[in-house]
Amino acid sequence: MFFLFAIVIGCIFNKQAKDSLPFIDVSKNYQEKEIILTDIADVSYVHLNSENDDFLYKGSINYMTDNTIVVFDNASGSILFFTKEGNPKSRFNRYGNGPEEYGMRPLIFYDETKDEVYVVNNSVNYIQIYSSMGEHKRKLTLPHQTNVIYDIVFFDEGSLLIYEDSKRMRNMQIQFAKKLRGEASDFIHDEIDSSLFLISKHDGKVLEYLELHRNQKENLAYEIEGRMIGMPTATRIAKCSEGFFLCHPESDTIFLYRKDKSLTPVIHKRPLISMLNPKVYLDNCMEAGNYQFMKTETLIFQEEKPHNRKYYLRDKKTGEIFLQKIILPDYKGERSFFIYPATKCDNEKDHFFTLDLFELKQAYNAKKLEGKLKELVATLNELEDNEVYVLVRFK
Repeated sequence: MFFLFAIVIGCIFNKQAKDSLPFIDVSKNYQEKEIILTDIADVSYVHLNSENDDFLYKGSINYMTDNTIVVFDNASGSILFFTKEGNPKSRFNRYGNGPEEYGMRPLIFYDETKDEVYVVNNSVNYIQIYSSMGEHKRKLTLPHQTNVIYDIVFFDEGSLLIYEDSKRMRNMQIQFAKKLRGEASDFIHDEIDSSLFLISKHDGKVLEYLELHRNQKENLAYEIEGRMIGMPTATRIAKCSEGFFLCHPESDTIFLYRKDKSLTPVIHKRPLISMLNPKVYLDNCMEAGNYQFMKTETLIFQEEKPHNRKYYLRDKKTGEIFLQKIILPDYKGERSFFIYPATKCDNEKDHFFTLDLFELKQAYNAKKLEGKLKELVATLNELEDNEVYVLVRFK
């Protein structure tokens, strides 16, 4: 029996409550705030060791735990495991179309305590679970025939929290086809949608649906030269110390979903999406120390580059909002970095950046690198070695 978790939040959106929330005004030109990354986080550099050809890969980090880095090799379909120091641990390849196999470019996340690797591909209705040595443990069947999964996180010891949006995607594709044929649109607008739900980690049974209001009239799918490409990327679920930040890109509001399953709005965006052309949507939140880090994207239709990103930070003590300018002391010059929400780390305090090795070698030759980053890059060959990552643990 499915349990419907009905969250009544209509009263939250009265004018008085909304006005009391912190907000980002995307029509304003906020000042830039420079933050030295080592002032707010412990920083290390890692190169995933490629001396063994079995651990060469094309791709980037798919998931990171306290002790392990997981990478999917886009060339071979192998899943690789490294230590946080970059040393190979194990690998396996179950790529294929069989009953215990996975497809290309999957979502991967790793329960290190139970040695369970969760692998999911879109357009299928199941999650495959393996050990880090490739032993198939079980398959979780999801509630929909096909899936458009954006985010999955471990909610607690027994359940997963999933954001899946196949119903809305199919609806948009149907309406886009009608538009091309010159037919009238009859887009079905649900007042409440159930893209967010909890399932059992044991058998995949749906435990609860989370009913979260969204602006159903807003269609954020974009098109290029008359072809619908799909929904823009956004982080629907982001971990934080109290639970999870939840965000529909169309809602203009970020909610805190606590482990006790209470739901509270924490910040919103002005002006509303409905008032903007082109559309600007808010892409969730990440907390680190005294700061909240957020990203917005501008959806520009009919252009080859449909995204224009801005990265913000909010000082939780003063309420002030700035544009980010994150400085890595060992990388001199005009190079700056951005902190943004993601679900690729097991610990909400963790984050990582990818550093292009070819760019790093140029910076090294121009004497722009210092410290341990300089020492590491000096040992690497940009034509043969894997990329370098900046591993961040916020204080």
